[in-house]
Amino acid sequence: MIRIRRIAAFVAAAAMFSALPAFADTMDAASGDSMMAKTSCPPPARFGGQNYCGAPELTNTLALVVAGGGPAHFSTGTAFGVLAGDKAAAEQAKLIKQYGKPAFLQYIKTFDFVIDDSLAIVTKAKVALPKTPVPDPTDGKALSAALYTDGVAKDGDYSVEYMLDHLVTHPVHVQVMKDIDAKFGPDADAAYHVVTLQIFKDLKAVYGL
Repeated sequence: MIRIRRIAAFVAAAAMFSALPAFADTMDAASGDSMMAKTSCPPPARFGGQNYCGAPELTNTLALVVAGGGPAHFSTGTAFGVLAGDKAAAEQAKLIKQYGKPAFLQYIKTFDFVIDDSLAIVTKAKVALPKTPVPDPTDGKALSAALYTDGVAKDGDYSVEYMLDHLVTHPVHVQVMKDIDAKFGPDADAAYHVVTLQIFKDLKAVYGL
Protein backbone atom coordinates (compact mmCIF):
# COMPACT_ATOMS: atom_id res chain seq x y z
CA MET A 1 0.00 0.00 0.00
CA ILE A 2 1.25 3.47 -0.83
CA ARG A 3 2.22 5.29 2.30
CA ILE A 4 -0.16 8.16 2.01
CA ARG A 5 -0.44 8.27 5.69
CA ARG A 6 2.62 10.37 5.55
CA ILE A 7 0.49 13.18 4.31
CA ALA A 8 -0.98 14.39 7.52
CA ALA A 9 2.29 14.26 9.20
CA PHE A 10 3.91 15.85 6.30
CA VAL A 11 1.50 18.65 6.57
CA ALA A 12 2.41 19.17 10.11
CA ALA A 13 5.85 18.00 9.90
CA ALA A 14 6.26 20.40 7.20
CA ALA A 15 4.83 22.80 9.55
CA MET A 16 6.84 21.77 12.41
CA PHE A 17 10.03 20.79 10.82
CA SER A 18 9.73 23.06 7.91
CA ALA A 19 9.68 25.93 10.22
CA LEU A 20 12.39 25.03 12.60
CA PRO A 21 15.37 25.90 10.40
CA ALA A 22 14.87 29.58 10.89
CA PHE A 23 14.63 29.28 14.57
CA ALA A 24 18.30 30.09 14.66
CA ASP A 25 17.36 33.49 13.27
CA THR A 26 13.95 34.00 14.87
CA MET A 27 14.24 32.48 18.31
CA ASP A 28 16.83 32.75 21.04
CA ALA A 29 17.36 29.05 21.78
CA ALA A 30 18.67 29.79 25.24
CA SER A 31 15.94 32.11 26.48
CA GLY A 32 13.15 31.25 24.10
CA ASP A 33 12.48 34.97 23.56
CA SER A 34 10.85 35.84 20.26
CA MET A 35 12.96 37.87 17.85
CA MET A 36 10.37 38.10 15.12
CA ALA A 37 10.43 41.87 15.31
CA LYS A 38 13.87 41.72 13.71
CA THR A 39 12.63 39.77 10.69
CA SER A 40 10.52 40.83 7.74
CA CYS A 41 7.15 39.29 6.95
CA PRO A 42 5.85 40.98 3.79
CA PRO A 43 2.36 40.17 2.52
CA PRO A 44 0.93 38.38 0.68
CA ALA A 45 1.94 34.77 1.32
CA ARG A 46 3.68 33.04 -1.58
CA PHE A 47 0.81 30.67 -2.36
CA GLY A 48 -2.05 32.85 -1.19
CA GLY A 49 -3.44 34.02 2.12
CA GLN A 50 -1.75 35.95 4.89
CA ASN A 51 1.61 35.50 6.56
CA TYR A 52 1.88 34.92 10.30
CA CYS A 53 4.77 36.73 11.96
CA GLY A 54 4.23 36.00 15.64
CA ALA A 55 5.78 33.41 17.94
CA PRO A 56 5.38 29.76 16.86
CA GLU A 57 3.01 27.31 18.56
CA LEU A 58 5.70 24.77 19.41
CA THR A 59 3.54 22.65 21.71
CA ASN A 60 1.37 21.84 18.68
CA THR A 61 4.44 21.19 16.60
CA LEU A 62 5.71 18.79 19.23
CA ALA A 63 2.32 17.05 19.40
CA LEU A 64 2.48 16.37 15.67
CA VAL A 65 6.01 15.01 15.88
CA VAL A 66 5.17 12.77 18.83
CA ALA A 67 2.08 11.54 16.99
CA GLY A 68 4.42 10.41 14.24
CA GLY A 69 6.74 8.51 16.56
CA GLY A 70 9.01 11.31 17.80
CA PRO A 71 11.96 13.18 16.24
CA ALA A 72 14.22 10.14 16.13
CA HIS A 73 11.64 7.75 14.64
CA PHE A 74 9.14 10.02 12.95
CA SER A 75 6.84 8.34 10.46
CA THR A 76 4.35 10.29 8.38
CA GLY A 77 2.34 7.10 8.05
CA THR A 78 2.03 6.89 11.82
CA ALA A 79 1.13 10.56 12.13
CA PHE A 80 -1.46 10.36 9.37
CA GLY A 81 -2.97 7.32 11.05
CA VAL A 82 -3.47 9.42 14.17
CA LEU A 83 -4.81 12.48 12.34
CA ALA A 84 -7.19 10.70 9.96
CA GLY A 85 -7.94 7.70 12.17
CA ASP A 86 -10.16 5.10 10.51
CA LYS A 87 -10.57 7.41 7.49
CA ALA A 88 -6.87 7.17 6.52
CA ALA A 89 -7.32 4.51 3.82
CA ALA A 90 -10.28 6.29 2.28
CA GLU A 91 -8.39 9.59 2.25
CA GLN A 92 -5.47 7.96 0.52
CA ALA A 93 -7.70 6.56 -2.20
CA LYS A 94 -9.42 9.93 -2.62
CA LEU A 95 -6.17 11.85 -3.02
CA ILE A 96 -4.77 9.39 -5.56
CA LYS A 97 -7.97 9.64 -7.59
CA GLN A 98 -8.03 13.42 -7.30
CA TYR A 99 -4.39 14.17 -8.16
CA GLY A 100 -3.16 10.99 -9.82
CA LYS A 101 -0.70 8.44 -8.45
CA PRO A 102 2.47 10.10 -9.87
CA ALA A 103 1.56 13.46 -8.36
CA PHE A 104 0.66 11.84 -5.09
CA LEU A 105 3.97 9.98 -4.93
CA GLN A 106 5.83 13.22 -5.69
CA TYR A 107 3.93 14.88 -2.88
CA ILE A 108 5.19 12.22 -0.49
CA LYS A 109 8.75 12.66 -1.78
CA THR A 110 8.46 16.38 -1.24
CA PHE A 111 7.35 15.91 2.34
CA ASP A 112 10.08 13.34 2.92
CA PHE A 113 12.57 15.96 1.87
CA VAL A 114 10.96 18.59 4.08
CA ILE A 115 11.28 16.31 7.11
CA ASP A 116 14.88 15.29 6.42
CA ASP A 117 15.99 18.82 5.57
CA SER A 118 14.28 20.36 8.58
CA LEU A 119 15.58 17.78 11.05
CA ALA A 120 19.11 18.35 9.81
CA ILE A 121 18.73 22.11 10.31
CA VAL A 122 17.12 21.74 13.72
CA THR A 123 19.88 19.44 14.91
CA LYS A 124 22.55 21.82 13.69
CA ALA A 125 20.83 24.83 15.26
CA LYS A 126 20.31 22.95 18.55
CA VAL A 127 16.72 24.15 18.78
CA ALA A 128 14.84 22.62 21.69
CA LEU A 129 11.12 21.86 21.56
CA PRO A 130 8.84 22.10 24.61
CA LYS A 131 8.79 19.08 26.92
CA THR A 132 5.02 18.71 26.90
CA PRO A 133 3.02 18.31 23.67
CA VAL A 134 -0.39 19.95 23.38
CA PRO A 135 -2.91 18.56 22.51
CA ASP A 136 -2.63 14.87 23.34
CA PRO A 137 -0.62 13.32 20.44
CA THR A 138 -2.89 10.27 20.47
CA ASP A 139 -6.07 12.29 19.96
CA GLY A 140 -6.47 12.66 16.20
CA LYS A 141 -9.48 14.96 16.34
CA ALA A 142 -7.91 17.31 18.88
CA LEU A 143 -4.61 17.41 16.99
CA SER A 144 -6.33 18.02 13.66
CA ALA A 145 -8.36 20.81 15.26
CA ALA A 146 -5.26 22.44 16.74
CA LEU A 147 -3.36 22.37 13.46
CA TYR A 148 -6.36 23.63 11.52
CA THR A 149 -6.83 26.47 14.00
CA ASP A 150 -3.17 27.41 13.54
CA GLY A 151 -4.01 27.98 9.89
CA VAL A 152 -7.01 30.26 10.41
CA ALA A 153 -5.89 33.83 9.74
CA LYS A 154 -7.40 37.04 11.08
CA ASP A 155 -9.80 37.22 8.13
CA GLY A 156 -11.26 33.87 9.19
CA ASP A 157 -9.93 31.89 6.21
CA TYR A 158 -7.74 28.80 6.53
CA SER A 159 -4.35 29.00 4.80
CA VAL A 160 -1.58 26.42 4.61
CA GLU A 161 0.95 29.24 4.55
CA TYR A 162 -0.46 30.68 7.77
CA MET A 163 -0.45 27.27 9.46
CA LEU A 164 3.18 26.57 8.58
CA ASP A 165 4.22 30.04 9.72
CA HIS A 166 2.33 29.52 12.97
CA LEU A 167 3.91 26.14 13.63
CA VAL A 168 7.50 27.06 12.87
CA THR A 169 7.82 30.76 12.07
CA HIS A 170 7.62 32.55 8.74
CA PRO A 171 11.40 32.71 8.06
CA VAL A 172 11.83 28.97 8.53
CA HIS A 173 8.84 28.22 6.36
CA VAL A 174 10.29 30.43 3.62
CA GLN A 175 13.69 28.73 3.82
CA VAL A 176 12.15 25.29 3.53
CA MET A 177 10.21 26.38 0.45
CA LYS A 178 13.44 27.57 -1.13
CA ASP A 179 15.00 24.19 -0.38
CA ILE A 180 12.04 22.42 -1.98
CA ASP A 181 12.42 24.61 -5.08
CA ALA A 182 16.09 23.72 -5.34
CA LYS A 183 15.46 19.99 -4.89
CA PHE A 184 12.25 19.36 -6.84
CA GLY A 185 11.31 22.65 -8.50
CA PRO A 186 8.64 25.32 -7.84
CA ASP A 187 5.84 23.15 -9.23
CA ALA A 188 6.42 20.51 -6.57
CA ASP A 189 6.43 23.23 -3.95
CA ALA A 190 3.11 24.60 -5.19
CA ALA A 191 1.61 21.09 -5.33
CA TYR A 192 2.72 20.47 -1.76
CA HIS A 193 0.69 23.46 -0.61
CA VAL A 194 -2.32 22.53 -2.75
CA VAL A 195 -2.53 18.94 -1.52
CA THR A 196 -1.93 20.00 2.07
CA LEU A 197 -4.84 22.42 1.77
CA GLN A 198 -7.08 19.61 0.50
CA ILE A 199 -6.06 17.31 3.33
CA PHE A 200 -6.97 19.83 5.98
CA LYS A 201 -10.24 20.63 4.26
CA ASP A 202 -11.01 16.92 4.42
CA LEU A 203 -10.02 16.67 8.08
CA LYS A 204 -12.21 19.69 8.80
CA ALA A 205 -15.17 17.96 7.16
CA VAL A 206 -14.54 14.64 8.91
CA TYR A 207 -14.36 16.16 12.37
CA GLY A 208 -16.73 19.10 11.85
CA LEU A 209 -14.05 21.59 12.85
